Amino acid sequence: MALPSKRPTILICDDEEGVRESFKLVLSDDYDLRLVTNGVEALELLKTFSPDAMLLDIKMPKLHGMEILKTIKKRKPKLPVIIVTGYQSVEMAQEAIRNGASDYIAKPFDSKHLLKSIAHVLK
Repeated sequence: MALPSKRPTILICDDEEGVRESFKLVLSDDYDLRLVTNGVEALELLKTFSPDAMLLDIKMPKLHGMEILKTIKKRKPKLPVIIVTGYQSVEMAQEAIRNGASDYIAKPFDSKHLLKSIAHVLK
């Protein structure tokens, strides 16, 4: 009897409950999800937890997403981080990519685009 394959785990860091619920609706069939509401929680969790990918908002209380991204990339450089934010600008997208983001997706997000981006970073 074959062992069941492990589903990829995605860490989701977003302060908006509605957005976290949307992520759960779109992703829970294919991925195991861990959800946190701010960057402090995310960085604390990442000390003992290694997800396969991360979805990260930029504008959040306590710690700005770009600072979270920089810290994550120092601690876990191979962790794919996809920025998903309602505060999109060309400059912010360029900064995120320079700081190690794997992709930059605007909210409200298109579920097909999100799924494609996650599948791509998990290859």
